[in-house]
Amino acid sequence: MGPPHDSELPGPQWGWRRLERLPGKHHIFKQTPATATTDLPPYVRMRRFAAILAALAVIALLVVGLKQAGGDSGSTPQRHFDLSQAQRKLAGAPAPLAALHREASQLLPGGTKAFRARMASLKGYPVIVNKWASWCVPCRGEFPLFQSEAVRQGKQVAFVGVNAGDSTDPARRFLRAEPLPYPSYLDHDEAIAKTIRAPANYPITVFFDRRGKLAYIHQGAYRSESDLAADMRRYLS
Repeated sequence: MGPPHDSELPGPQWGWRRLERLPGKHHIFKQTPATATTDLPPYVRMRRFAAILAALAVIALLVVGLKQAGGDSGSTPQRHFDLSQAQRKLAGAPAPLAALHREASQLLPGGTKAFRARMASLKGYPVIVNKWASWCVPCRGEFPLFQSEAVRQGKQVAFVGVNAGDSTDPARRFLRAEPLPYPSYLDHDEAIAKTIRAPANYPITVFFDRRGKLAYIHQGAYRSESDLAADMRRYLS
């Protein structure tokens, strides 16, 4: 027996070809290409529809990824920290804290001896010591939080940086781009970090109470200014 009058078989064009009986001929058929999606079986149409949706989803993910990597041109411009304005806001701070503000964004030499002398001069004030390095991506990420909090709390709390395990020139270049309203001590061999019991990873934030006693060590970067402020209230009050 020959094929039915109107049946469908696989073919190279559109995936299916329609067989049609030729007039006046017995068991002789011609092939005509399927010209529309509606000529396809339902399960084939569903597969194609699913493939199109999957492709659109991949394209959408790529677009989102590119925007996140390169920045969305419609987003709010990144905030720039104004050191001069910050120093004006900090005017009138107590003398030990004002001395820090005068050395804003400087890299100070002297090692552990100079650092200990500074800590002794800050007795009576809570102190926050942040260990950072210019090559440390998480350190860079939390810098804006310390910029803001050091201005907001800088008349009551002392902020001191420790630039550890870093090279001086890259650290200076980074501070020119992201200045701090307080100084950092150079600590190439992490000798200062060891005296305050800061672990070897980066960044590290060490809290000292008004008596100069170690109160808390925070490992890793702060995610938000509110998290940093919460630890200040918890360990320095």
